[in-house]
Amino acid sequence: MQYTHIRQVVEVLSIAVCDDEILECSHMARKIKQILEGMKIPCNICQFCNGMEMLQAQESFDIVFLDIMMDGMDGMETARIFRKKALGQILIFVSSSREYVFQAYDVEAFQYLLKPVYEKKLREVLQKAIRKTESRPQEFILVSRERQKKKLFLDDIYYIEIKGRMVDVHGTRGVFSYYGQIGELECSLREKGFFRCHKSYLVNLKYVDGYNRQEVILENGEAVVIAKRRYEEFCREILKFMKKAGGIL
Repeated sequence: MQYTHIRQVVEVLSIAVCDDEILECSHMARKIKQILEGMKIPCNICQFCNGMEMLQAQESFDIVFLDIMMDGMDGMETARIFRKKALGQILIFVSSSREYVFQAYDVEAFQYLLKPVYEKKLREVLQKAIRKTESRPQEFILVSRERQKKKLFLDDIYYIEIKGRMVDVHGTRGVFSYYGQIGELECSLREKGFFRCHKSYLVNLKYVDGYNRQEVILENGEAVVIAKRRYEEFCREILKFMKKAGGIL
């Protein structure tokens, strides 16, 4: 049996480094790891050689180091798409040119680093970024698949679907599947803004765009079935959630 736990702090920093120059990408990742190890901060660093590869990754990154001048999809376009899916994550541009400094504000970049990036400056930026991640703790479920642990942030989940023994978590980065039980998830997420609207579905009330007696319409355009016997309770829960979130006076 796989067990699901909810955590309120990020125990391991998840970092992405994206640069189409493979050696530079590897060098940056190595320097980041060395600095964080010196600070005794555990981290998981993923390397990507193009923007599309990073955008298609299922991992939810806490900090992203993104080169701007890349072949194909450049870093600025990558950042615009990334921001649509990840509003709160820290985005740090790395470039050999100052040309895009003002454009960086449009995608809420945390920092703009000029190449070559010296260790002292990188350390300062990492320290600031870590303080920011600590000031906005995000809740996540920690799940197991193929003997590996993975964080799924609650804010990134649209809904959860059960298919036999398989749990499909539908989120901003696609669908992540693992073996689990929806009853266990329901107990864990009951006070976290999720509602079990059907025996096979848990929905994140944050993403509810509309509903009727047959289904819940989510902001991503998907529809999830509401069981008849759960409709009245759903109405009460969504009203309570909206009042708490400031949606209804």
